[in-house]
Amino acid sequence: MPKTKPLKTDPSVLVAVAEYFKVLSEASRLQILNCLKSGPMNVMEIAEATSLGQANLSKHLKMLTQAGVLSRQPKGTSAYYEIADPIIFELCELACDRISAHVQQQTESLKAFRSKTAVF
Repeated sequence: MPKTKPLKTDPSVLVAVAEYFKVLSEASRLQILNCLKSGPMNVMEIAEATSLGQANLSKHLKMLTQAGVLSRQPKGTSAYYEIADPIIFELCELACDRISAHVQQQTESLKAFRSKTAVF
């Protein structure tokens, strides 16, 4: 198992980390991040790509922007949102890969269990 650095123990740092992960704990916000991976988009483009309603989308964009995950650039009558810190994709990929592997392992275990307990 690879060595890992210990977590920072300063309570204020831990609170900030917990708040950051809270922002990422909503599937709609992850969906927004995923659609912005290809580049900046305005609200209408994000709404179309995610199928989120205007009010719901605005709430999530505000949270992501306040957390520093997204930046907002006004252009004419629109505002364009983009990823402020691309490291977010590495973090999400790490989590997604790990969770996906865990789900796949659970599925295989369940299939093996079912094949052993099947009654003919």
